[in-house]
Amino acid sequence: MNAEIIAVGSELLLGQIANTNAQYISARFAESGINVYYHTVIGDNKDRLLKTLETAESRSDLIVITGGLGPTKDDLTKETAAAHIGCSLSYDEKSLEAIEQYYIQVGKPMTDNNKKQALVLEGSHVLFNFYGMAPGMVTKKQGITYVLLPGPPREMKPMVANQLLPYLNTSNSNRLIYSKVMRFFGIGEAELESRIEDILDQQTNPTVAPLAEDGEVTLRITSSSADEETGQKLVNDMIHKLEQRVGEFCYGYDGHNLLYKTSELLDEKSLTIASAESLTAGLFSSELAAIPGASRYLLGSLTVYNNDMKEQVLGVSGSLLAQYGAVSRACAESMAIKAQERFSSDIGISFTGVAGPGDNNGIAEGTVWIGVSYKESVSSFMVTLKGDRNFKRIRAVKHGMYALIQLLEKDAGPFVSENK
Repeated sequence: MNAEIIAVGSELLLGQIANTNAQYISARFAESGINVYYHTVIGDNKDRLLKTLETAESRSDLIVITGGLGPTKDDLTKETAAAHIGCSLSYDEKSLEAIEQYYIQVGKPMTDNNKKQALVLEGSHVLFNFYGMAPGMVTKKQGITYVLLPGPPREMKPMVANQLLPYLNTSNSNRLIYSKVMRFFGIGEAELESRIEDILDQQTNPTVAPLAEDGEVTLRITSSSADEETGQKLVNDMIHKLEQRVGEFCYGYDGHNLLYKTSELLDEKSLTIASAESLTAGLFSSELAAIPGASRYLLGSLTVYNNDMKEQVLGVSGSLLAQYGAVSRACAESMAIKAQERFSSDIGISFTGVAGPGDNNGIAEGTVWIGVSYKESVSSFMVTLKGDRNFKRIRAVKHGMYALIQLLEKDAGPFVSENK
């Protein structure tokens, strides 16, 4: 299926909110083998929506519209789509009952315009809204499938994942889609692509799609086949081929990104960790704490953003700071050791550097030292990072996690990392 996504809402055009709905739907569709060729954003305007629908119908067989299903007068997506397709609107009784029950529970009167939210295209497949009021819907006419979804992401995302995709996959079940993601770190998107350029040029089935995100690169390998066994073989054969070219940079697959991989290894090996953070200001520990069950391995963190705190709170030697400076191998290693000692953890990790803008005491902007203390030994490495302050902090945390993955998978003591 070739899809097109139309986002409705003047607030999108005014820049008040970002069009994250289209991004999410495109990513989920790609996993299901649905090609998305066009994104369109329009305001709350009937005439422009009609013209956009006419254009979409000339080039796409799956048209997804998000937004404009609410109770106010400018929410006109359903009415416009019904008039264009040539069908009437009717109340979905289950949705209407849920809306009425909500107002009873909160003890407020339900206004007539709220009832409007339960209207759906006559004869459509209704997608119940478990997180809001306006249901989604799917209808088909003259070979084109129309999907209407609520605009709020917290309502739209579970509706797409739990209802829309299973429905589309069932109604188009003559082909099965099988997909797997390879995750890379330590190699840029351009270099990765150049190493597998011939594979990308020759791809048919399965397809290989590169994607860069915050210093990482992924390859999504997707097959289309009549049965699952054939689809898996097509994908696995391609993965084997890619591993022979760039396997040394591949650290995980599918949802096992750097954060999950690090957490998984710490948990599996029953190891505890603590951090001492200057540049990252607690970002490393905050990321680990986002994983359920992190208390099994994350003992604590100290944010020591200036030299006084490094000395007075963490216990880094004042003479060491005076001799080598805060952004140095010596300081990073001392911070890692002190974190390990303070929390009695198996591992101590530290981050110190110059976020910028500009150099600091002769140290170039983007210079970052990361230290790891493990098994009574300590090691460190330096990376030079580009981008704005926050991007440098995010990249530093990812370099730290990647170093931990290398260390824990080998369980071989101090690690060696090149400056990338």
